[in-house]
Amino acid sequence: MTVSRRAFDALVQHRAKKSLRDMRQAFNDDPLRFKRFSLGLDDVLLDWSKCAVTAETMKLLHDLAEASDVAGKRDQMFAGDLINTSEQRAVLHVALRNRSNRPIRVAGQDVMPEVSRVLSAMRDFATGVRSGAIATASGKRISDVVNIGIGGSDLGPAMTVLALAPYHDGPRLHFVSNIDGAHLADTLKHLDPAKTLFLIASKTFTTVETMTNAHSAREWIVKHLGETAVSKHFAAISTALDKVRAFGIGEERAFGFWDWVGGRYSIWSAIGLPLMIAIGPENFGHFLSGAHAMDEHFRSAPIDQNLPVTMGLIGVWHRNFCGYATRAVIPYDQRLSRLPAYLQQLDMESNGKGVQRDGTKVETDTGPVVWGEPGTNGQHAFFQLIHQGTSVIPVEFLIAAQSHEPALAQHHNLLMANCLAQSEALMLKKRRSSCSPRARTKRKPKDWRRTASSPAIAHRSPSSTGSSIPTRSAGLSRFMSIASSSKRRSGTSMPSINGASNWVRSWRPGCWRSSKGKARPRNGMARPRASSRICGVCISVPFLPGGGGARKSLLTAVPLPASLASACTLSGRYSAKTRSRFLASPLLSLSRWRLCWHPSWHLMIRASNFSTA
Repeated sequence: MTVSRRAFDALVQHRAKKSLRDMRQAFNDDPLRFKRFSLGLDDVLLDWSKCAVTAETMKLLHDLAEASDVAGKRDQMFAGDLINTSEQRAVLHVALRNRSNRPIRVAGQDVMPEVSRVLSAMRDFATGVRSGAIATASGKRISDVVNIGIGGSDLGPAMTVLALAPYHDGPRLHFVSNIDGAHLADTLKHLDPAKTLFLIASKTFTTVETMTNAHSAREWIVKHLGETAVSKHFAAISTALDKVRAFGIGEERAFGFWDWVGGRYSIWSAIGLPLMIAIGPENFGHFLSGAHAMDEHFRSAPIDQNLPVTMGLIGVWHRNFCGYATRAVIPYDQRLSRLPAYLQQLDMESNGKGVQRDGTKVETDTGPVVWGEPGTNGQHAFFQLIHQGTSVIPVEFLIAAQSHEPALAQHHNLLMANCLAQSEALMLKKRRSSCSPRARTKRKPKDWRRTASSPAIAHRSPSSTGSSIPTRSAGLSRFMSIASSSKRRSGTSMPSINGASNWVRSWRPGCWRSSKGKARPRNGMARPRASSRICGVCISVPFLPGGGGARKSLLTAVPLPASLASACTLSGRYSAKTRSRFLASPLLSLSRWRLCWHPSWHLMIRASNFSTA
């Protein structure tokens, strides 16, 4: 038996006999669980404390990584070895974002000078388009850019352009990928051909979907502006220069990339030209720098402190040992709505294998089905299945602590409240003893316990967005959350406090004080008095029945910084020790918090003035 097989079998046995099954008890037994099961690097936070792992689980997973020589394979990738054995190619997307310019070689040849040359050409072209120096055939300034591509030539640029929309100060960007004529027609009908530039993204310039759309776009330009206008209204992201010239595009408008760049990782190459045009070369540089910082961490950090490796191992644990067939990615951020689709290719195309490198059949599952939609939309579509269905579905939550729309702060507060509450409700669930007799079925424990990754806190910037993607690019993509930008402030958010309910009953703006016995619960929510002072966000949800022990267990899972102990009061029957545990976690930071017990055993959390200190 091989070393890796022994490590794998050890995890199988661990899952069968000793793995964690009750999150309430886990947080009750270890108030520092969040600290033990989270890692941070600058503006990235990974929190897997809500996943069903123990210290022994993580040790066995690290043993599996060591036995499988993950570190060795990582080093081979950075060295430019031909680790893509099916095509005999290097896998060097890390060279595209190598901001140190450290030599990276393929077959003994340093590829960095050529990478820098293409990046410089992209910078000149993007600057010209944005400034108006590069104009259309009629001399007009380019107002709209349409990227035509599919797969990696569409998913990466489309996702990042939308994600970084607050940084747009260039022409409007549009994306066409589907060979269905409706996609192109619906895009073009609102555009002025005299002000439109097309980017044709296809390495070989032969992809059927892309070239069909490209020729139709060419016909549209010729119809309105004439044949001579083609060279001014098109650019190519391709290495097939002969085909580019035949299309009518000059070589000075062709931007190439190399066979060691996989399509799903190509956003860092010339495929990222639409993003550079949208946000500018400087912000695109920050995007690359964030990716490079994560690459350096991945390259040098020990296995047990390595964010991408840890994410991969948690994914392996869920798929291969827990048997969870799917993974839901739920970004509570409308501008990250394309992230699940991007991760589908990144994860499922990378891990979609049925044979090993030696040609033998794979005996284990190689990856989950990845899917998802933005929150809160998903809550009204499929969360019933996640919370109460018969299958356990690990969920990845992503949330930004600070929005880019301060005038709509109330919207963002409610968005945060939903994300944090859904995460904790998914982790805790409802005890069977608290259900109605009709709802008490003879379920196995796993049927009412779910796995949830904890949301982290983010202010999305080009740097933080850039650093978030490479953690998945290693083919180890699981449970990563973006944290606040280290350049400015540490992120802030509101803690999720809810009972073991299958749903979150209410998160409403405003907060109030309750008079003794006068505020009555309504649909699980205490009603405010008419004289209530509205000052922030109020959370009111049922706590666990069954006495103080259950309630104390829940309190250990609630994150608040210890520095706010003097600003918080927890009235009633709890000891100083319990209160200190309640205020122990460093995950979140808020100012002027008050906690009090409602007579109907609802917890009221009052907040005003979100702090960014």
